[in-house]
Amino acid sequence: MTPGAEVRVGTLRRVEARDRLANLGLLAAAAVSWILVAVLVTTRDPYQEPMAGYVGALLIGAAVALTSIPLAWLVVFARHRRIAYQGDWTRAARRGAWVGLFVAVLVILRLVDAFQLPIVLFLAAIFVVAELTLSAERG
Repeated sequence: MTPGAEVRVGTLRRVEARDRLANLGLLAAAAVSWILVAVLVTTRDPYQEPMAGYVGALLIGAAVALTSIPLAWLVVFARHRRIAYQGDWTRAARRGAWVGLFVAVLVILRLVDAFQLPIVLFLAAIFVVAELTLSAERG
């Protein structure tokens, strides 16, 4: 079968094995990182160990990113009528990285007591504009 060819079962298209394995692998990595987040949050105090807060922010950002990458791919896969196009995984990884970075920045803002709604909305706007710029169709 050629790459990108669709597999039909009746009238439904199935997810190819490589995409299924990528999704399951990323979700397994996300589960491991959420376990690491739980261990860190329950064993370290960010007020007594300042670096624990920053490590926690990075771990939470990574866990959110690893969780959102397969979800972003599945949303696009469903929107494309169950057809996987070239570049879908790249866009999903980039969007997951944006979400993870945004969450990590939010946690760090909370750690340094700089968490305010205007700052959060400004950062969200920056991330959305950056993603729209990178995702723009070039014709």
